[in-house]
Amino acid sequence: MKILHTEASCGWGGQEIRILSEAQGLIERGHDVHLVCPPEARIFTEAPRFGVPVEALPIGRKRLGGVLAMRAYLKQHPVDVINAHSSTDTWLAALACRLLADAPPIVRTRHISAPLADNRATRWLYADATRYIATTGESLRAQLLETLHVAPERVVSVPTGVDALRYRPADADERAARRAQLGLPVGVPLVGIVATLRSWKGHRFLVEAFAGNVPAAAQLVIVGDGPQREALIAQVAELGLQDRVHLVGNHPDVVPWMQALDVFVLPSYANEGVPQALMQAMACGLPCITTDIGAIPELAQHEATALVVPPQDVAALDLALNRLLGDAQLRQRLGQAARDHVLAAHGRETMLDRMESLFRKACGAA
Repeated sequence: MKILHTEASCGWGGQEIRILSEAQGLIERGHDVHLVCPPEARIFTEAPRFGVPVEALPIGRKRLGGVLAMRAYLKQHPVDVINAHSSTDTWLAALACRLLADAPPIVRTRHISAPLADNRATRWLYADATRYIATTGESLRAQLLETLHVAPERVVSVPTGVDALRYRPADADERAARRAQLGLPVGVPLVGIVATLRSWKGHRFLVEAFAGNVPAAAQLVIVGDGPQREALIAQVAELGLQDRVHLVGNHPDVVPWMQALDVFVLPSYANEGVPQALMQAMACGLPCITTDIGAIPELAQHEATALVVPPQDVAALDLALNRLLGDAQLRQRLGQAARDHVLAAHGRETMLDRMESLFRKACGAA
């Protein structure tokens, strides 16, 4: 198949990584896959690293120029199916297809649990302009069905898959080697988070918990960058945690960072689908602390595969951290259960199988 991904977002996080990983996987299966995005988007510069052909189009905003650019691209490069990912590029693709005599079907992937507007325009976009909708979790599917009343057979949950051979546990010697490689302290408990520095990821609550009753020897590693960086630097300084909190920025390969940790935390309070970082941490056999936002419960079951705390609750986060850091057997049990769950339900090949099948159905229906 000839598959075109569209992405208007200029950010960098799980959604963009999912697009490139999925495109890479389908290219490996012999499909002709391309991406269009704004020239200023981070995904534009990252696509070559994944081996994904990319072309810049002015689709960062909902403007007539974006519709016309999309229409011109589709006329010059006919495709079998479009996979749209954000609101803006979905609108531009849908309107461009209305201007084409032989338009390809659109599959919309919905990655996050942000509220949907129940209005005529949104219902048209989801119910009429798109052939199928893929959500990254069952709770997102339920939200869409409840809000927009799309026919259930047109909405499919396809969780992001993780490569369990790459994201794997590290033994004690390898963990020490990873820390030495990354310049992290070797003989102390390390808690970490890998996430774009957005407010709703909850970094500030994790930092605040470290100012409480978390063992003084423990240190926090924050991997990622984003709009909250300066606010977090200020918070760390205000709480006097400069010697215990490491803000290390973005890294294209997060495996070494995860393998250096003892505990992984993702205290999100909004917008989550099935977070890739949480899935990757679980595949690495890390004991995790998280919340029940969005589709996270599909990964994290309290006391079974993770510890789940209420969102924006520093006291509960503090207690969970102390409990995990003080109980090696609990860390081992939760880490193993987490990896087992990810291997069983969220493999990369399973994701590729489901998306490939959905694209074929869209082409067949067309």
